[in-house]
Amino acid sequence: MSFDLPPFCETPLTQRHQVAARWLLMVGALASLVPGMPPWAALLAGAAIALSLGNPCLIATSKASKWLLQLAVVGLGAGVNLAVVARVGQQGLGYTLLGLGLTFALGIWLARRLKVAPKIAALICAGTGICGGSAIAAAAPAIEAGPDETSAALATVFLLNAVALVIFPPLGYWFNLSPHAFGLWCALAIHDTSSVTGAALTHGPEALAVATTVKLARALWIVPVALGLGWWFHRKQPSGRKSALRVPWFIGGFLLLSALFTFLPGLAAWQHGVALIAHAMLTLTLFFIGAGLNRQVVRAAGVRPFLHGVLLWLVIASTTLAAIKYGVIH
Repeated sequence: MSFDLPPFCETPLTQRHQVAARWLLMVGALASLVPGMPPWAALLAGAAIALSLGNPCLIATSKASKWLLQLAVVGLGAGVNLAVVARVGQQGLGYTLLGLGLTFALGIWLARRLKVAPKIAALICAGTGICGGSAIAAAAPAIEAGPDETSAALATVFLLNAVALVIFPPLGYWFNLSPHAFGLWCALAIHDTSSVTGAALTHGPEALAVATTVKLARALWIVPVALGLGWWFHRKQPSGRKSALRVPWFIGGFLLLSALFTFLPGLAAWQHGVALIAHAMLTLTLFFIGAGLNRQVVRAAGVRPFLHGVLLWLVIASTTLAAIKYGVIH
C-alpha cells in the first residue's frame, strides 16, 4: 500500500511518521473547530504533533495560518460595539493611555535586560496591555512576526490566562474588593476576554458587567497599537530593505465589521454566529501555528519570553490592584 504525500507535504519524515502526522493534523484541525475548544489547547496540540512526529505539511499549514489569522481578526470586530467603546473609553481614556504606556515601557526595559527578541516582546506587551491572544493575533501580521515568535507570545499569554482564572477569585476576596472593583481589576489585569469573564463571574453579575464592558472598550485599542507597532518595526528596517508602509487590510475589516454591527441593529441576530466563526478560525490558526514549531525553534526561544511575560504581568496586575484599592482607578 502506498502513502504518497501531496506536493505541499515536503518535510522529510519516515513513512510511518508521515502517515501518523497527517492523520493527527487532520483530526486536530477538525477538533479545533469544535465550539468551546480552548485556543491554548489547540496551540499545545499542534506543537505536540510537530515536536514529536514533525509536520509533513508545513508549507500548507503555514500559508493557512497566515490567512486564517487575518480573517479571524476581521471577525473579532463583530464583538466590538463602537458605541459602548466610545462611552466607556472616553471615561477611562487617561487610565488606558497611561496603562498602555507603562506596559510597553516596562516590557521594553525587561526585554533588553532578558535579551528577548524585540518582536516577541512587542507581542507579549500587546497581549498584556490590551486583550491577550486577540491583540497578538492582530499585531503579529502587522509587524511581520514569524510563527515561532507568535507562538512564543501566545503560549506565554495563554498560560498566564489559566493562572489568572484560578488565583484572581480568591485574591479578590482576600483583598476585600467590591464586585465593581473586582470586575475592573479583572478587565485591566487579565489578558483574554474569556478568562476575564470566567474570573469576574465568581463575584456576581455586577462584577461580570463591569469586567465585560471595560474589556470591550479596551479591545478597540487593538487597532492603534497594531498600526503603531507596524510603523515602529517598519521604521527600524534597513533602508535597503524598506518598502512603503502599508496599513494591514484586516485592521480596516475589523473596524468595518465593528461599525456594521454597531449601527445596523438588524444585524444583531448574526453577531453571535460571526463571533463563533471568528473564534473557531482563531483556534484553528493557533493549532497550525503550533504545528509549525520544531525543536530548534523552541530551543532558540528558551524560557526568556515566558519569564518576560510573567514579570510584566505581575507588575501590571499588582500595580493595577493597588491603584483600584486606593481609589486611583475607579
